[in-house]
Amino acid sequence: MKLRKVSAAAATALVLALTATACGGDDGGDSNSGSGGGDKIKIGIKYDQPGLGLKEPDGSFSGFDVDVATYVAKELGYKPDQIEWVETKSADRENALSRGDVKMIAATYSITDERKQKVDFAGPYLLAHQDLLVKADSDIKEGTDLNGKKLCSVTGSTSAQNVKDEIAPKAQLQQLGGYSECIAGLQSDQLDALTTDDAILAGFAAQEQYKGQFKLTGLKLSNENYGIGVKKGDTETVNKINDALKKMVSDGSWDKAVKENFGPANYKNEPAPKIGQIVQ
Repeated sequence: MKLRKVSAAAATALVLALTATACGGDDGGDSNSGSGGGDKIKIGIKYDQPGLGLKEPDGSFSGFDVDVATYVAKELGYKPDQIEWVETKSADRENALSRGDVKMIAATYSITDERKQKVDFAGPYLLAHQDLLVKADSDIKEGTDLNGKKLCSVTGSTSAQNVKDEIAPKAQLQQLGGYSECIAGLQSDQLDALTTDDAILAGFAAQEQYKGQFKLTGLKLSNENYGIGVKKGDTETVNKINDALKKMVSDGSWDKAVKENFGPANYKNEPAPKIGQIVQ
């Protein structure tokens, strides 16, 4: 009798363990089928990028990245109320995917060879260009004008280092935690320029509270192919996301999202990139 009791307890423990495993709570979503069902999907975005990924005062989310991710999630079987938006800062994107904190990341995530060593990418879904944001009365017009100037970007971004390495070796780099901090530095004249992708800069410049304060220099310092990052080796999800992105372009939803999010800033966006083709 004692042996049978022990066996029953062990069997119960095994069932509970298998049930917990089946829940898949640490993979950011349903990693096997990619369909929603009754589950939620965790998607990494930025919270502080107007026009791309922004958490609004009422707790809702807006921006082009948000619209793209929502469309992709729909094609994977998830309704909008099944999406859990997770703030993912630039410096933590690779870790968030490897830890399984999120299923995918759509957060102005440029596809680079270095990043592809750690994560896989679907897309690209937007071609942006690195540019400079300066105060409206600034005399900075060319990249070389940044020599001796204080140039800001966010921790984990490659933008500022690219400028220093290739254009203005005497630029004084300032890396802060978020773009809003760089904007505050520009306003107070503690910084001379903010560099990142033109889509991000246009989103800030178009905000009502910054109206007339800043301008883009219009320099195309690099090509930035925005992709959706997923955990390394998750080829199935990459393929499903690529199919969703192709559909978004073909049915007109991509153009609509661009107009709604960038139109007020008069952002001169590139046409929709071909999925799977990187512009060097």
